[in-house]
Amino acid sequence: MTIVGSAPEGSRLGAVVPGTDLSQHARLLSRVHDAVLSGQEPPAQPRTVVARSWSRVAAGGLAPDHCGASAVADFSELESRRSRTALRSVLPELRTTLTEVAEDAGFIVVVADADGVLLWREGAKTVKRAADALGFAEGARWSEQSVGTNAIGTALIEDSAVQLFSAEHYAPTHHNWSCTGSPVHDPRTGEILGVVDISGSAASVHPTTVALVRTAVRLAEATLWREHAAQLDRLRSRAAPLFAAGTGPALVVDEFGWVAGASGIAAPDRVAAPSAGKPVIVPGLGMCLPEPLGDGWLLRTGVGGPVIELELSLGASPQVTVRGDANWTRALSPRHAQILRALAAVGSAGVDAAGLSEVLFGDREHVVAVRAEVSRLRKHLGAVLQTQPYRFADGVRVVVI
Repeated sequence: MTIVGSAPEGSRLGAVVPGTDLSQHARLLSRVHDAVLSGQEPPAQPRTVVARSWSRVAAGGLAPDHCGASAVADFSELESRRSRTALRSVLPELRTTLTEVAEDAGFIVVVADADGVLLWREGAKTVKRAADALGFAEGARWSEQSVGTNAIGTALIEDSAVQLFSAEHYAPTHHNWSCTGSPVHDPRTGEILGVVDISGSAASVHPTTVALVRTAVRLAEATLWREHAAQLDRLRSRAAPLFAAGTGPALVVDEFGWVAGASGIAAPDRVAAPSAGKPVIVPGLGMCLPEPLGDGWLLRTGVGGPVIELELSLGASPQVTVRGDANWTRALSPRHAQILRALAAVGSAGVDAAGLSEVLFGDREHVVAVRAEVSRLRKHLGAVLQTQPYRFADGVRVVVI
């Protein structure tokens, strides 16, 4: 089933606007839900983000009345997930910005990981009891595939803040709820770490909740970035004696390729994530063999020269090949192949995030998703790709076949 929404794309985040009659709107959404999911003509079209989600869930074979069978992680798995996630370090930030007001405001705050598993849940006791009856509890998996359209699972797939009201949820058992979720990104890699969600009764929905959740997420991501900066400072201190002794042109980078320090070279902000025995390409240095340095890597010229050639094969199985004294090839996802094709086309002029969004998605509204995709791509290609605007670095010769 394919569902097409006609609501303006600008309304994709907020479920309601100031002055909305919530009871009347809920009744309308219920009729829309029942009509669309039964293949009838609805009295109005669902919002675009809701229509996309309903289509995905229906295509996966999940029926609206069978969305409650979410698997619950046992205590040991839940504790393992909590210990592994970087989100544990931002809990104090989230408690300060959200949880402290949750009891009075009548909502709960939920932190889920990238699989949609609920790691922590705090807030109003009455709402928590209602959530327990729904299976919205710590350890439960609230992906779209498990429970249908919901702010956690849908925010993970859309990679964007999502607010849902009443019958915009796929499952009828969720129609008495409103929820607002926003993904949290790892500032080092651009990857989604999880989702911060505010949930409560449908009557508690408010247009400003989206901004509140997004602000909390930005503060959390800023905390993660400060932790990352402190790690780079420690690595920089460790590298100082090496640079003082004279290593020649070199970089010191962390495990993700972020540059902590440089000697004899204009340092890029990031190179490809190093690994033992695999050459890394650095404009200005050429091919470098990573040398372990504590929890980071020392990069200095080991093979090849400063000229770097990238061969992009963008056929049915796209891949990128780096050619020099040491050659390597990496498969590309269709999205990453599309990005590299676009950058090859624009040349040295480059393109900004909004322009790349237009190429990838057909509009200029997916800037956050574009930045995340480019960040993930730079994890593999590093300083070969430059930002502001996005382009291939000077000295990189690109061949498209």
